[in-house]
Amino acid sequence: MHRKSLYLTVLVTLLMSMFSLSATGSDLTLQGRWSTEKARQWYKQQPWLVGCNFTPSTAINQLEMWQADTFDPKTIDRELRWAADMGMNTIRVYLHDLLWQQNSEGFLKRIDQFLGIADKHDIKTMLVLCDSVWNPHPKLGKQPEPKPHLHNSGWVQSPHIDILKNIQKHNSLESYFKGVIGRFKDDKRVLIWDLYNEPGNDGKEDGMTTREKEAMCLILLEKMFTWARQVNPSQPLITGLWSNEWVGPKVTRLNQFILANSDIISFHIYDHIERTIERAGSIKPFGRPLLCTEYMIRKAGCGFKEHLPYFKKNKIAAYNWGLVAGKIQTQYPWASWKRTFTAEPEVWFHDVLRPDGKPYRQSEVDLIKSLTAEKKK
Repeated sequence: MHRKSLYLTVLVTLLMSMFSLSATGSDLTLQGRWSTEKARQWYKQQPWLVGCNFTPSTAINQLEMWQADTFDPKTIDRELRWAADMGMNTIRVYLHDLLWQQNSEGFLKRIDQFLGIADKHDIKTMLVLCDSVWNPHPKLGKQPEPKPHLHNSGWVQSPHIDILKNIQKHNSLESYFKGVIGRFKDDKRVLIWDLYNEPGNDGKEDGMTTREKEAMCLILLEKMFTWARQVNPSQPLITGLWSNEWVGPKVTRLNQFILANSDIISFHIYDHIERTIERAGSIKPFGRPLLCTEYMIRKAGCGFKEHLPYFKKNKIAAYNWGLVAGKIQTQYPWASWKRTFTAEPEVWFHDVLRPDGKPYRQSEVDLIKSLTAEKKK
């Protein structure tokens, strides 16, 4: 079947299934979702969660972070100690389905080792199982070296775009989801399961329109939640809101589904504080705890000094992007994909520390320490 015809068939099937449901998000809720009260009680047991999206500085992507030949516990230990020293108590970390296919037992052992290192520093881990962003053609083995001065030049999507585009291949991910979640379903070192990062995010190499990719991601996301619910972990399940309208008459079906099935509501924000307050305010009426699982663009007024006090006052969990500037090079902006940089920008985009552990801005580290110290009193 021609690619466009296949996509059209998929979209028609999806839309027909949508029309069989009423317009309320509650009708999209799969069996097993936590009640609002259970979610609240779980959150009451947590401290104010403050941390970062963590990749060790020696890894260009998820595969280099976790593959046996490049797994780097020494660097992980050092950098998580730096995170703990500034008051962080949680991290968000990306996995990849190819690692399960490569060697499931070895992968699980390395995850266990990683969780042990984080736990030693009193840091709990949010594990992200799949990701819809950047290079859609991941390959196992030696990963490429960073392209100079380029933001996230080696990050890869999970699953491979060929799996996402083919509904018949979606079920190949079931053993990965059930295997990883099942192994750590009652492990107190695992804080949360984030099933799919930014589903529907389109890239220049996807070979799909935004509408096509969003439709396929919604189909896959429903399966992900179903598989995870069948395992029934003790930790909450989430997928984050990140684009389009989150509530109201223009809310997308994908965002409706995310809101209807996440135990805790999470979101990404790369905007100024006024917009952040507006966006967070729009989802507060759902009555569930809120987690900001990505933020940080300093030039856009989206940084620690603007956002952390607001997040703390409202007990919204806060995960900025990045810790140590390393091979993913996210101190460079997204704009580095469109114009050439020849040196590190004066104002960093993401990240907090230099490779030797010294702060990019001491005032930021001092603020994090002061806010997290207050919560311990």
